[in-house]
Amino acid sequence: MRHARRRIVRRGARLAAVGGLLCGGFMVTRAMASEPSDASRTTASSARTAADTGAGLVSRLGTARTAGNWIAADGRPVVAVTDADAADAVKRAGARPKVVTHSMQDLKSAARTLSSAPRVPGTAWAVDYKKNEVVVEADSTVSATDWSRMTKLAHGIGDSVKMQRTQGTFTTRVNGAQAIFSTGGRCSAGFNVSNAQGEFILTAGHCGPAGSVWFSDNTGRQQVGRTITTAFPGNDFSLIQYDSAQQTGAGTNVVAIGGGNGVRITGAADPTVGQRVFRSGSTSGLHDGQVTALNATVNYPEGTVTGLVQTTVCAEPGDSGGPLFSEGIALGVTSGGNGDCKSGGTTFFQPVTKALTALGVTLAGQPAQGSAGGAAQPSLAPSTSASAMASQGGAPGSAAPGAVEAVGESGAAQTFVSELTDPQNIGPGLLVIGGSVIALVATRFIRTEQDRKAYQRQYSQSWG
Repeated sequence: MRHARRRIVRRGARLAAVGGLLCGGFMVTRAMASEPSDASRTTASSARTAADTGAGLVSRLGTARTAGNWIAADGRPVVAVTDADAADAVKRAGARPKVVTHSMQDLKSAARTLSSAPRVPGTAWAVDYKKNEVVVEADSTVSATDWSRMTKLAHGIGDSVKMQRTQGTFTTRVNGAQAIFSTGGRCSAGFNVSNAQGEFILTAGHCGPAGSVWFSDNTGRQQVGRTITTAFPGNDFSLIQYDSAQQTGAGTNVVAIGGGNGVRITGAADPTVGQRVFRSGSTSGLHDGQVTALNATVNYPEGTVTGLVQTTVCAEPGDSGGPLFSEGIALGVTSGGNGDCKSGGTTFFQPVTKALTALGVTLAGQPAQGSAGGAAQPSLAPSTSASAMASQGGAPGSAAPGAVEAVGESGAAQTFVSELTDPQNIGPGLLVIGGSVIALVATRFIRTEQDRKAYQRQYSQSWG
């Protein structure tokens, strides 16, 4: 029986790689760390250093003379400035200036005007730092009348606003995943977090209201926990408190990426425009892309969410709540978007730092700070060294950010994957959709493997 269970778990790990059975850090109970070389530490810290340089210049010069910062394709920090003196200051700091027409104050003023108008579901807007404009998008559900009204509003604001139509619809990403189940839908787990009151799963707020009960199977036999607090719309995050029988253990700060591997999460930070990021989800698995905007506003049918991270990473229904990360740093949880992982699209994420602060929790494996009540963990600044963050990991091996590790079971403890693949837990519902899963495996194998190899190439020095 023991050998049969091991074969089932190994089969589940393979399905995670090719079929997208990937839910976040809480699916593992132990991680076997492989410490990366010093060279990989240097590579992993370069994006954070560039982001820190750009953010520091924006803070020093002010929003009246700057219009955001981003990381260029060559890895150098770029700062948008409105005058020659500011451009000289950026050059002296070792960054690249780009002289633009509109300051960040101008762009934020335009965004506030858009927000004050009557809400139109199916629209979204964000500041495009590189183009120096506020880009307003409308999906296929927006009527011609609403589009005309918004276009007139944009013309009244001026040339700092660009209007454009987009394919598909802006929706939250619930339903259709074998991850965590409730009566309200299916979602992906994000990150394990904790405070003095207990241990939790951080996921998307739209996944379900407070009181929602979550299971690891669709038969309702294996209860994972219950949603104790949620914020949606406005924000998009929630906490699922583990049941006493589902308490987490060592290695829970590892996010699975398929193929029996995971990435150790060693801290939290805010992303930077131009940064390469990775997302894992229970429907589509591991995918990567770039951050294109911050503080985005999306008018979902269920309500408006602000302060989101906009990316080119694809996502599909069921990926909601899944983790966004880069170089071992937690960045956000999946909120919604348009498109899919076959044709591409835009995906928005709830920043993880804001969620941690609002909920008063810390990432798993991080030292609790503040009062016994569980104060929120401050985000690790981009300039924090890889070795310093690794020392805070608190898990076996204390691997540096971005380290890829094997994930598995500890003793007799049953992992989330083994629960899903245990024959005793496979009810009629899973048997019915089994054929669909097999079909998805065949069509997604090549694409998923390519995305895993992309991550391997990005952090080849630390690949376990």
